[in-house]
Amino acid sequence: MSRVQRITVLGATGSIGLSTLDVIARHPDRYAAFALTGFSRMDELLALCLVHRPVFAVVPSQECASALQQALLQAGSRTEVLIGEEGLCQVSAAPEVDAVMAAIVGAAGLRPTLAAVRAGKKVLLANKEALVMSGALFMQAVRDSGAVVLPIDSEHNAIFQCMPRDFERGLSQVGVRRILLTASGGPFRQTPLQQLEQVTPEQACAHPNWSMGRKISVDSASMMNKGLELIEACWLFDARPEQIEVVVHPQSVIHSLVDYVDGSVLAQLGNPDMRTPIAHAMAWPQRVDSGVAPLDLFAIARLDFEAPDEQRFPCLRLARQAAEAGDSAPAMLNAANEIAVAAFLERRIRYPQIPRMIEDVLNQEPVVALDTLDTVFAADARARDLAQQWLNQHGN
Repeated sequence: MSRVQRITVLGATGSIGLSTLDVIARHPDRYAAFALTGFSRMDELLALCLVHRPVFAVVPSQECASALQQALLQAGSRTEVLIGEEGLCQVSAAPEVDAVMAAIVGAAGLRPTLAAVRAGKKVLLANKEALVMSGALFMQAVRDSGAVVLPIDSEHNAIFQCMPRDFERGLSQVGVRRILLTASGGPFRQTPLQQLEQVTPEQACAHPNWSMGRKISVDSASMMNKGLELIEACWLFDARPEQIEVVVHPQSVIHSLVDYVDGSVLAQLGNPDMRTPIAHAMAWPQRVDSGVAPLDLFAIARLDFEAPDEQRFPCLRLARQAAEAGDSAPAMLNAANEIAVAAFLERRIRYPQIPRMIEDVLNQEPVVALDTLDTVFAADARARDLAQQWLNQHGN
């Protein structure tokens, strides 16, 4: 019997983190939590530490660390608490770690995810922003270190499952014509356009198929999430933006497809449950039980498809333009979107102002090359500054 794989879960209290821990708990003979990290839900992180008994927990501040460490000691736990980005990078690159679930949302996940890559780990990539911000640097680090990067987004995991094993040789070399990236269309797929001015954060977060955090739920409603996934897919599969087509599929049963030059189209299907791609990546190239119910095609009865409406979803257009521009454009797109979504959730701007802010930010700054991590974060910071200026001028 092979030894137990030790896994660091970055973002353990989020939906991806909790699903990862559910899969780990189903296979105690195969997996164990080495480190768990959290940002704001300290009570939940404490409860997870008591159940999964990691070696380390990582929190954002000394105040959080002191409170969590005291609570752990009182409960008889030996888990050691680390602090901040340094702690995140430490538990991502530790020699004892076999795999890292990179599930911290947004730009905050870049450095620890890159630390795992540089240490040559098996990286289960749920933090799409890492590739959106620093795609060229990230993939070069993968090649240099020999790290294994396995996608966790249900769409990219589906593409990975439908690709030939040697797709790194180039899509045309392995007979792939295009990638079909599916999207649910979110909660506003059929909402009259004039009503979008009045939508609330609660409505935007009410995804019809998936249970996700608030930020990614808003991104799904605006289809910025699909735009970021398009950029991520370009890096993961060495594809050009024009080789990726977004298809709205409301049932979220087909998670993505790969179209081959001989006319074959391979699709990966499954119930909309993130434990499926998580279990696939954790066990790859083997398979393990994820706890997800078998797909009942008779209950589904029908599968629908439609083209995305870029008038309804301007964020998708902005993301494709950023993918085509390359260099700093995707990093600035991501940063402006993070500010815009946070402002919408705080009711400082209306839902249709999200793409307006992003487009204005992108139009204010020339595209520049990103050849170091410092230049990546400089572009990120510049976009956040411009977005904040826009918010001060146009926000409520």
